[in-house]
Amino acid sequence: MFEPLPALIAAALSTLALSGAALAVGSSASGVPDELIAAQRAKLAEETKGAGFGPQSPRDIGAAAGRNPRLFSTAPDYRQMNLCNIHFHESAEHRGGEFTRYAGNGDGNGYGTGYVYDGELSTAELAPLAQPIGSNAHGGLEPGDTIELHYVHTTAQAQPGPTLGACLSDAVKNPQLRVEAQVFVLVNDENALDFNYLTELGMRGGLHQALHIPEDSGTPVVYAGSTTGPSYNEAGSPFEVTWSVRPKVARVNIHSVGKWLESNIFDEDHAHGVRNLVLNPALLSDITR
Repeated sequence: MFEPLPALIAAALSTLALSGAALAVGSSASGVPDELIAAQRAKLAEETKGAGFGPQSPRDIGAAAGRNPRLFSTAPDYRQMNLCNIHFHESAEHRGGEFTRYAGNGDGNGYGTGYVYDGELSTAELAPLAQPIGSNAHGGLEPGDTIELHYVHTTAQAQPGPTLGACLSDAVKNPQLRVEAQVFVLVNDENALDFNYLTELGMRGGLHQALHIPEDSGTPVVYAGSTTGPSYNEAGSPFEVTWSVRPKVARVNIHSVGKWLESNIFDEDHAHGVRNLVLNPALLSDITR
């Protein structure tokens, strides 16, 4: 969820000595060596130790245990909040449900890593494109890729717009934040879900809303966490976020994703990278089922 706003997190980005026990995950078979990811985890542990950071994200939604002592109130139902931002990450940032297969360590900066759809796709669904969707310096999206979409909500009086800044206001600097997360697999199929329909905006009950957030993707796992994104691989996120992560994966037409990236009010033109999965129990909340 977002790259950080420099003015808001400058204090969290001070350089710290690399130490602490490394928490290994995944394999170096795809991407940078395991030792680099372990070093990032060690630095995160050292940087946050005793600093008072709240529980972090992303996490394995199938593992409920955590021992971060900081508590904050669960945000209201998203229907009682303003939708302030929509964006997505390449591969799922969270692990669980139908997205438990590790993509590999990637480039060490959030691309080529994360978790992907566990299921099978047909040859037709995987038919290649003439060129990738949303290409940037890190590549583009192809049929078969997994994305995690974040519908970000705020209790502030706000309008939908780019970045986390759209979720804050001069009147309320510490609004409650909530993210409704849905994982999709991209398919070359015009009969699959339309991304523009999924992100259609409107007013409901006097509040800005995404009108078609999926409601058939299983019971969401709700937990206390933070903002995400690879800029937090070695630094704690200072934001408190209520997460609602759906466990089932839905198919979405990759061409409709391309059309959305060409024009949307959030200034999104590519998929964001993912933060390393947070494994340190001291940085995780305890999920009450």
